[in-house]
Formats: sequence, C-alpha cells, structure tokens
Amino acid sequence: MQDKNKISKTQYLIIGSSHAGLAALEAIRLQDENGTITMVTREACLPYSPTILPYVISGEVAAESIHLRDQSYFDRLSVTFKSGSAVTGINLDQKWVSLASGEKINYEKLLLATGADAAIPSFPGIDSIPYQVVRTLEDALKLRQSFQKAKSAIVIGAGLIAMHTAENLAQSGLQATLIIRRQVSLFAYFDGAAARMIESIFSDHGVTLAIGSGVSKISPSDDGGCQVTLESGSVISADLLLLATGVRPRINYLEGSDIQVDRGILVNENMQASVKDVWAAGDVAQAPGFFDAGKTINATLPNASVQGRIAGMDMVKDPALKPYLGSSGLNVFNFFGHHGFSLGLATVTESTDDVEVNTVYLPSSQRYQKLVFKNNRLVGVSAINARLDPGILRELIQRQVDLADVKEGFTSAPLETGRLLMSKLWR
Repeated sequence: MQDKNKISKTQYLIIGSSHAGLAALEAIRLQDENGTITMVTREACLPYSPTILPYVISGEVAAESIHLRDQSYFDRLSVTFKSGSAVTGINLDQKWVSLASGEKINYEKLLLATGADAAIPSFPGIDSIPYQVVRTLEDALKLRQSFQKAKSAIVIGAGLIAMHTAENLAQSGLQATLIIRRQVSLFAYFDGAAARMIESIFSDHGVTLAIGSGVSKISPSDDGGCQVTLESGSVISADLLLLATGVRPRINYLEGSDIQVDRGILVNENMQASVKDVWAAGDVAQAPGFFDAGKTINATLPNASVQGRIAGMDMVKDPALKPYLGSSGLNVFNFFGHHGFSLGLATVTESTDDVEVNTVYLPSSQRYQKLVFKNNRLVGVSAINARLDPGILRELIQRQVDLADVKEGFTSAPLETGRLLMSKLWR
C-alpha cells in the first residue's frame, strides 16, 4: 500500500512526459549528468506522442508499439519515472507538488509540460448521450473497442485531429461524417483553395462532409445511437459521436498559485514562468509569438520539442542556450496517401503593397503550393503534394533571410534553392 504521506526530493521535476518533457530531460542531462531528475505523468503508461492516436484507432499502429521511450531509457539516464501520477496542486513557497496519491515531491527546479485536454462545447443536449474524444491512449483504445458494435460515426471539428480521426474511421470501414461549422475545413492552416482540394480527397475516400452549418442540438436516436441537428435543419444520425473541437491547456492544478496564466501559462523567451524556478513548455505554455509582440499557444509537436529543449537548457544554465524565436507554427498533415503542411502566415490569400503571394494550383494533379513573402522575406508556406522541405522553409522564415537576389529562382524551385541557401547559412 502506497504511503500517502510520502515526501520525496528531486533537483529537477518534470510534469508531463511527451515531446516537451522529453526534450527538456535530454537537455538537462547533457549538462548535468548527476543531478536527480523525476518525470511525472498522469497516464499509466510510458511516454507516447498524441499525434499517433488516430492510427491506434484504425489499428494501423499497435498500442504497444507507440512509446517514445522505454523504461530502460529512464534507467540509463538515472531518471525516476512516475506514471499514473496526476498532479493536483503546487506549493511555490515550500517548492513541492502534490499528486493524486497524496504523495508530495520537493523540487529545486520545476517544468510544467502538462499538455492540454479536449475542449467540450456546450452544445444543447451534449450531456444526453455518451460521446468520445481523442486526447489519450485510453481514449483511442476505448474508441477502437467501440468499433466492434458500430457501423457509422460523426466527427465534429475542423482541425487536424478531426480530419485525422475521420480518415481513420473511414479506413476502418465505418461510414464517417465530418461536421464543420465554418465554410472550409482546416481554416487555421490552409486557405479555401487548399482546403477544398483536401475535402475533395476526403469525399473520394468515402467521408461525408457537412460544411458551413453549426450544431443546433444533439440527442439520442431511437436505435441507441446519436442524432445531430444542424443549424441548417439537417439531421445526421450515427452510432458514435466524436468531439474534436479544440483543446484547452491543462492548468487546473494551478488554482490558488501565483503562477500567471491567461489561456495557458505565460512564459518568456526562455520558457520561464512568472515565478522563480518554474518553467512551462508545449501545449500548456503561452509563449511569445514570432509574427507579433503578443503571446500565443501553438500546440504542435515541433513547437513542443523546441520549447522543451529551451526550458531544459535554461534550467541548467547551458551556455549554448538561444532564446525562443517565437511561435510560427508548423503543421504537417498526411492523409489518404497525400502529404500536406502549413507554416507561418499560410492562410494569406492575396498580394498587397507589402505582401506577395505566389501560388501554384493544379487540382487535376492534386498539387498545391503557396509561398508568402513580406519585404522579400518568406513568412508563410502551404503545400499539398509539393516537393518542399518544411524544416528548411521554417529556418528561412525564422532567420528572416532576405531573398531579394534569389526570389525568382526560389519561387520556381523552392526545394533546391532553399537547400542551397541553408547550406551556406549553416556553415
């Protein structure tokens, strides 16, 4: 039986075990080989990436093969890994966190990388039926088990999680309907032309899209399933209902603390929170933006890894630390054998006096490419089935490389020109 009064001590305490937490752990160990590190996660399993969950749902990836690290990894780095340990509170004066088990952990330096929970809209009737979300491995396994009795499913949402989930439902043999309130899907990542190309591919693979009308009411159906009434008056029925309507940073355990929060935990360019010896990174962190002076949440895998690495380096005062350049966004979307991504100001559609938009749109070959420039510097990219390197393009954006002398060549051959530029910049 676990001692609920147990108090343990550690130099570095990392709450959260996905990309941000792991990047911080590795940055710490590079500089401090002997300092005690404890990593805590509320989930009762080894670390994994939430991006893999739709493929667990479809059965394409086995649940036991998704882990980012195994126990031997933590043993090798002398890290205490505590799974199934939800954090319930923080005492900043005495520098300890409390766990749901009743245990307390004293820390010298604390990283909060607790991620985000599903945001549940207050649809009329939402509590009248069981619905599912996809945020954890437990969610994915529960949904996969539901497939045994289901033939159809409704997904509500317009983002990457919603699209990935609908794709994997269809590939699992279910009749999938995707309800999107706005006029286009993926509105935060792609413009209308690109979104319509993606939507066409989804339709060709059997996904029904109900676009441009919000949810008016949700109710049980006579056969034990669910019924969604749209604002347009249309009624859609299915066996299962999934909500993929966004996320909210997991910060409830901070109630009563002096850590400043807005939508997430407010941090500076080194991922430091508003109180001493506390950092935050990943989906829970509200960090400086790249294109504006405000602070924003950018819930993407690359962003989480960068923020986690910076936080870890700052925790050990690594002399190689370079401050966070700001959230610029990189979203990769692979679907039905096609490949897409968006980066930076990707939804800009028209040229202005100081912005130039260069677009290649080939619907017959299902290819789309858009480059957005401001003052001869790349500020945004979106692509579907185009030969581009997102990593290089992101570097060009964040380094604010002046492309005036090579822009003609860059727009006609961005992959080759981008590689040539970066080979010179990385020397």
